[in-house]
Amino acid sequence: MVNHSYFYCVDRDFGPFFIKFCSYFPYNAKLCLNGNEYAKRQAALAGIEFEPLDNGFASCAHPRRLQRICERLSAAKIDALARKWMRLLPHPFTGRDRRAGYRYDISILQAEFSLTQVVDRPLTGRVFFEDVIRDNLDLGRPDQVSLIFQRRVNRRTQSRFRTRVITEGVNPSLHVDYKHSRIKQYFKLGRALRTETTINDTRDFGVGRRLHNLPALREIGFNANRRLLEVQQTSADCHIGQQTFDQVCQPLIANNQRAPALRFGDPRVQALLSVLPVFRLLPNGFSNRDLRTHLAPLLGQDPSIMTPGRMTYDLRRLRLHQLIQRIPKTHRYHVTPLGLRVAIFFTRTYNRLLRPGLAQICDPYPVDTPIRRHLDRLETAITDHIQQLNLAPKT
Repeated sequence: MVNHSYFYCVDRDFGPFFIKFCSYFPYNAKLCLNGNEYAKRQAALAGIEFEPLDNGFASCAHPRRLQRICERLSAAKIDALARKWMRLLPHPFTGRDRRAGYRYDISILQAEFSLTQVVDRPLTGRVFFEDVIRDNLDLGRPDQVSLIFQRRVNRRTQSRFRTRVITEGVNPSLHVDYKHSRIKQYFKLGRALRTETTINDTRDFGVGRRLHNLPALREIGFNANRRLLEVQQTSADCHIGQQTFDQVCQPLIANNQRAPALRFGDPRVQALLSVLPVFRLLPNGFSNRDLRTHLAPLLGQDPSIMTPGRMTYDLRRLRLHQLIQRIPKTHRYHVTPLGLRVAIFFTRTYNRLLRPGLAQICDPYPVDTPIRRHLDRLETAITDHIQQLNLAPKT
């Protein structure tokens, strides 16, 4: 006996899809369609040039128009597709059954909402995704899940809280579960970061299963994708920040030239960085003499005793670390956007945060300040905890 009948079809507006009919009562049916195929078909009909990326887009001539096409995929259009092909395909309900009121109603069995972010440097993208996996293995904890799916998690929440890293061949993927739904993230075809939220039970989020609830599910799915990326962005920003810090504060080789480090706590480096914002708005840049004139007072020296050779050494360091750049065919320099940001952030952090903060917490004659008070409490709590665990050395 045939249990199910499959019809694989191609629609002018939706592209390929299939319908499965059950051969016994109550004659359930299943419609499976792909929103990416709908978007590709509509883009082609609208004359929008694009490069496909498997189940997504690698590039597109008019991204805003393509986005509007994706947003126009509605519950009404899906319902119209189903009714159109129900009239064309043989199925268990005869015309007499339909006139008697027996007809299919559509509910959502599974919905997937995806975001594909194509990177211009695939190798860098793969490195980034591997860092994402390493730094986010705790995403499956209840507190993180409640943030990503925006649902309250308590002791009565029936769910498995976990993060899984699944490797197929050499392509790892990150999975975060919540009840019957999950987020899957992987690096697609070595070119794009793919984030997919799959909802297998709409009632996980207090939403009904009828097709008219699709807009609410769309909001939940895409918001979950965005919140996951926001959580991951925190660790990625730290990674980018570490790269910038190392670029400035560590020795490097640039154009086969060795550039000594610009040490964060070095008084001369702090003085150099304090001078750079002064030169940022000069249309003709600044010279060796200009730097010497402004730098000497900050170091408590007379400009006349600071040699041009020493200034050339400092200019070379700043240039190879990309904080300044030489104006072609001159001996003058411009401050780069990176140089301005680094100079302002480094000097303000050093002068307004580190030095005053260290003075408050390390002063042998302490003043009662909030940061000193809280650190004293922390030190007392750690000492008490060590004593309770009998970890302190015996005297």
